Amino acid sequence: MTTSFIRTVPVVLALALASIGVSAVAQTAAPATATAPAPAEPTTTEKVKEAGKDAVDATKSTTKKAVNATERGTKKAWDATKRTTKKATNATKNVAVKTGDAVETAGHKTADGMRSTGKAIGEKVPGTAEHEAAKK
Repeated sequence: MTTSFIRTVPVVLALALASIGVSAVAQTAAPATATAPAPAEPTTTEKVKEAGKDAVDATKSTTKKAVNATERGTKKAWDATKRTTKKATNATKNVAVKTGDAVETAGHKTADGMRSTGKAIGEKVPGTAEHEAAKK
């Protein structure tokens, strides 16, 4: 249920009750007195028009409040999305830098290990510079 629906239900009920009451009053005969004229009551049409105006005013007010609330909520959501996107971007950049550093370090260690392994093999193979240097 929307808030506008909840707010219009009392207005509709008031209109329904007013129309029932107006129908009952219209069916009863007013006492005729010759000395004092009866006070002029608004007609059924006037009462319904007034109730309609009240309902329209309530609907306008509720609509304005709903529009304002929606605009505020939209702005808050947009701001939150911008903040979250910035945080995610920064986190991704940081992880990319750390990953690059880790790959670079691993590559250097692997290359150093291969060089030392090649040197050790070269020391054992006759005729290589490493073998001649190891003899001395």
